[in-house]
Amino acid sequence: MQDQQKTPLDDAPDDIKLAVDLIYLLESHDIAPQIALRALEIVKRDLQQKIAQSEQR
Repeated sequence: MQDQQKTPLDDAPDDIKLAVDLIYLLESHDIAPQIALRALEIVKRDLQQKIAQSEQR
């Protein structure tokens, strides 16, 4: 079995790992930055609503 080398990302916080994955996804699909930002604003609002709803319980 071959040992895989660790990268700095392996020890990064989960939010950094997710950000890197999202950047890769957007770039690999040639999503225009303006469209990506608008989509991320929609995602942000949706997640904020979910957090607010969960705090009301």
